[in-house]
Amino acid sequence: MTQIDFSDTQACAQWRDSYLAHKAAQKLRQRDAAAAMQVSEAQAVAAFVGLNVVRLKPDFMGLIAQMPRLGAVMTLTRNEAAVHEKDGVFETVSAEGHVGLVLGADIDLRVFHRSWAFAFAVRETSPNGEMKSFQFYDAQGEAVFKVFLRAHSDHAAFDAIATEWADGEQSAVLALKPAQPAPLPRADKDIDVAGFHAAWDVMKDTHEFFPLLRKFGLTRTQALRLAEPRYVTRLADDVTEALLVEAARAQIPIMVFVGNAGMIQIHTGEVTNIRTMGNWVNVLDERFNLHLRADLVASAWLVRKPTVDGIVTSVELFDAQGENIAMLFGARKPGAPELASWRDLAGALPPHAALAIA
Repeated sequence: MTQIDFSDTQACAQWRDSYLAHKAAQKLRQRDAAAAMQVSEAQAVAAFVGLNVVRLKPDFMGLIAQMPRLGAVMTLTRNEAAVHEKDGVFETVSAEGHVGLVLGADIDLRVFHRSWAFAFAVRETSPNGEMKSFQFYDAQGEAVFKVFLRAHSDHAAFDAIATEWADGEQSAVLALKPAQPAPLPRADKDIDVAGFHAAWDVMKDTHEFFPLLRKFGLTRTQALRLAEPRYVTRLADDVTEALLVEAARAQIPIMVFVGNAGMIQIHTGEVTNIRTMGNWVNVLDERFNLHLRADLVASAWLVRKPTVDGIVTSVELFDAQGENIAMLFGARKPGAPELASWRDLAGALPPHAALAIA
């Protein structure tokens, strides 16, 4: 990434002009324009601090607790292969340790704010008028979460929060940190596979899965590959479109999880308007949008986990680095069994070609 020199006022102004001109000429989104200019997205935003951007105090759960004041908004969480957009109102906000929760009828979030580093209030000019947002970034300058105001949101509340939570130091300089390299996975021969199988077999809740991975030193895709076939089936890589189309046709309510290291955002409900455009599989519903790069799905898995409510089935998508792109479940509440219609839909998805040939 390029380091912007803010010590030279003229050079900084020239950089901003070049960025805006390039963004407009190429019709690029903020993220793509920053990449084209060889800076992180957070750097591109910070370059406008003191103009149309306010740098906010790094009290991230304190800021999230202000979001109910905005009324109905759109929240956006993404990773390299999927973008999850959800309209609704922030309702219950809470935090315990390094994890925050936002629970409500529409906005459903798991906030891993320990990885957050920067926050901004952003005002941008668009063809539809001024667009206001709160944007949150990690220490590498990657976006982890954004909240966009709609026309019917409380814009006065946005202005008040931007003023009340402004950082005392309105600096455009960001102390970015390089990403830590991912630890190398343990070799399969070093895994206690029998112990792993036994632990999977006695799970009582889906939330026990991540501690199970840590206990046995497994990456997620490694765990799926080594799991018992009765619990895990590798699916065809291109199942996303078929899954969403069938869920829409059969009116099966589903849960769609998309996240990154700092946030998981969840949609629960039916999907209706499925459109594929090039490599993108899209859900274009009134209050929920999903945009997923099908060509970046390197592996897809049907996963069955035992719980006190019976088997819970998910379809899990991963990229070539083994990072989770999205997870899909049948809509359910704790204490209730999963929908038989969802289980049948997921179970009918085509297996990976290697399994089909075998």
